[in-house]
Amino acid sequence: MHDAYEPVPILEKLPLQIDCLAAWEDWLLVGTKPGHLLLYRIKKDAGTNRFEVTLEKSNKNFSKKIQQLYVVSQYKILVSLLENNIHVHDLLTFQQITVLSKAKGATLFTCDLQQTSTGEERLRMCVAVKKKLQLYYWKDREFHELQGDFSAPDIPKSMAWCENSICVGFKRDYYLIRMDGRGSLKELFPTGKQLEPLVTPLADGKVAVGQDDLTVVLNEEGVCTQKCALNWTDIPIAMEHQPPYIIAVLPRYVEIRTFEPRLLVQSVELQRPRFITSAGQNIVYVASNHFVWRLVPVSIATQIRQLLQDKQFELALQLAKMKDDSDGDKKQQINHIQNLYAFNLFCQKRFDDSMQVFAKLGTDPTHVIGLYPDLLPADYRKQLHYPNPLPTLSVAELEKAHLALIDYLTQKRSHLVKQLNDSDPSTTSPLMEGTPTIKSRKKLLQIIDTTLLKCYLHTNVAMVSPLLRLENNHCHIEESEYVLKKAHKYSELIILYEKKGLHQKALQVLLDQSTKANSPLKGHERTVQYLQRLGVENLGIIFEFSPWVLKICPEDGLKIFTEDLTEVETLPRDKVLNFLKEGFKELAIPYLEHIIYVWDDKVPEFHNVLIQLYLERVQGLMKQYLNSLSQYLHALKIKSRQILNIQSFLPEAKLQSKVNYFI
Repeated sequence: MHDAYEPVPILEKLPLQIDCLAAWEDWLLVGTKPGHLLLYRIKKDAGTNRFEVTLEKSNKNFSKKIQQLYVVSQYKILVSLLENNIHVHDLLTFQQITVLSKAKGATLFTCDLQQTSTGEERLRMCVAVKKKLQLYYWKDREFHELQGDFSAPDIPKSMAWCENSICVGFKRDYYLIRMDGRGSLKELFPTGKQLEPLVTPLADGKVAVGQDDLTVVLNEEGVCTQKCALNWTDIPIAMEHQPPYIIAVLPRYVEIRTFEPRLLVQSVELQRPRFITSAGQNIVYVASNHFVWRLVPVSIATQIRQLLQDKQFELALQLAKMKDDSDGDKKQQINHIQNLYAFNLFCQKRFDDSMQVFAKLGTDPTHVIGLYPDLLPADYRKQLHYPNPLPTLSVAELEKAHLALIDYLTQKRSHLVKQLNDSDPSTTSPLMEGTPTIKSRKKLLQIIDTTLLKCYLHTNVAMVSPLLRLENNHCHIEESEYVLKKAHKYSELIILYEKKGLHQKALQVLLDQSTKANSPLKGHERTVQYLQRLGVENLGIIFEFSPWVLKICPEDGLKIFTEDLTEVETLPRDKVLNFLKEGFKELAIPYLEHIIYVWDDKVPEFHNVLIQLYLERVQGLMKQYLNSLSQYLHALKIKSRQILNIQSFLPEAKLQSKVNYFI
C-alpha cells in the first residue's frame, strides 16, 4: 500500500445536514436537508495542501427538498432533483431555466455527456418516474424527449449510463437496458444480501456494479471486462472513478483501489462518510452529514517512488504517463516517445487519438496548434520544428481535425486557468527538443482562446458566443476582431468588445449595423440593451450614443434611463435630467414622472422641476389655444365683411344662397 491521497478538511461541523454534493472546477455545491443550496469557492494555496474556502452564495429558498444535484459545466447548467421533479438552473446565477413537467414524481436521474460522430458533446439524461424510465437530451436550453418511455420491472434505486445502455439497480436485481429503439431489457444478476444496489459510471464509459462487498466492471453489452472482481473490506455506499484509482466510500472510511493491477492502494479513515463527488481529474470531495473533505492527490513523483520500492511497476508506469511535469530522465524519455506517437497519429489523420495523447502530455500547446494551417501567426509558426513534414488535409479532414483540437484546447485551458495565479513560469515541454516554448501562462491562454475562436468559426459557430462571454476570456483583441469581421459575425464582435471593455467600439458597430437590412443587429433594440448595462462609470458613453435612439424612437430611448435595472437606477439623475433638458426636453417630464412615481425619489429639486415643466406645458397649451382662437375669430370677421359687401348689390334670394356658401 502507498498514499495516493491526503484528506484535507474543507467544511467542518456544518450546522445543516448535507443531503447531496456536486462540484466543478473550483466550485462546490452542497444541498442540505432543509432545502438550502450552498455554493463554495475552493481555491488551493500554491505549494501546499491548504485551501481557501469561501461561501459565495447561499440560497435558503432553493427547494423544500434537494434530492440530487448534477453539474454540466460545458453548458453552464445545474440539473437537480427537487421535490421529486427535474429542474434546470443556470450554473452562475441559479436562475431557473426549465422544469420537466412530464417528470413529476421522479425519484432518480442520471446524466451522460455523449461524444457524437462529429466530435461534439451531447447531454443525455435518464429519469426514473415510478416504474418508468424517461429519456431526454439537451438542446437550445431545453430537455427534449430522446425516445419513448421504457417500462421497468421495479422502481430503480441506482443507475448510470454505460455508452448506449443504462445499467439499473433495483431492490433485488440489476438489469441492462439497451438504447436500441426497442429498449431491450437484459437481466444481469442479484444485488446481493444487502439489497442496496450501487451503479457507478467509469471514465472509460463502462460501469462499476456492486454486489455486497464485490464490484465488477461491465460494458454496454452487460459483459464483465475484468478477470476478477474488486473485493472491498466492507460494503461500499458510494464510488467515484479517478483513473487509475477507484475510490469507494465505506461506512467508516474511504478505500482506494486499482482495477489493473488489482490492488488495495490506501484506506483513509473518516468520520461516517456518506457522499463522494468529483470536479474533474484530481478534484474529489467526500462528505458526511456535517463534514466535507477534499482528497488531495499525493504528488505523482512521490507515489512513483513508493510504488517502485514496492515493485509495483505496472501502476508506476501508469502514473508516470499521467505526470504533467518532467522529473528525471525516465519522464523525459516517456514524454519524447509519447510526443512522437501523438505526432504520428496526427499524420495518419487519427486526430482524436492524437489529441488525446497530447492532452496527457506537458507539450507546449502552441506546438500542437502549429500542426494546423493558419491558426498561428506565420512568423511564430516558422520557428516550430516537427519530426516529419505535416500532412495536407482536405476540407473534410480539416474540420475533423479542428473538432479534435477543440477538445484538446478546452482541457489545456481549464488546466492553465487553475494555475493562472501561480507565480512560477509554465513548465511546458517542446514537441521537438530545441524548439522554443512559451513560459507565460497568460500568453498561452491568449493563444489557446484565440485558437478556440478560430476553430469554432470553422466548425460550430454557436460556441463562439459562449467562449467570448467567459469571464476569464483571454482572446487576443486585434486577431479576434479581424477573424470575426472577416466572417461577418458582428453580434459576436459586440460580445468581444463588451467583455474587453471597448464599449465605444461595440456601440459604433451597433450604430453602423442598425440601418443594414440583412443585419441581425438592425434597429435600435440592442443599443438600448447595451447602454442599460453600462452603469455610472460609463455615463459619458451613454450620453454619446443614446441621442440617435432618442431621436428615432423616444419611447424606447427613454428606457435607457428608466429600465428597472441596478445599472440604470444608480445613474446620477441630476445629470441625466440636464442631458434630457438640453437635447430632448419633451422627455424630461416622463423621466421625472418615472423617478418620482415609480422609483419614489424624494429629492425636492426633481419635484420642483417637474412642477415647473408642467407649468411651462400648460402655458404653452394656453398660448396655443389663444392663438388658435384668435385665428378663428379673425377668419370669422373676414367672412362677415364679405357677406355685408355682397348684400349691397344682390337680390335677397341670391344673397341667402351666397351666405350659405360662405357658411
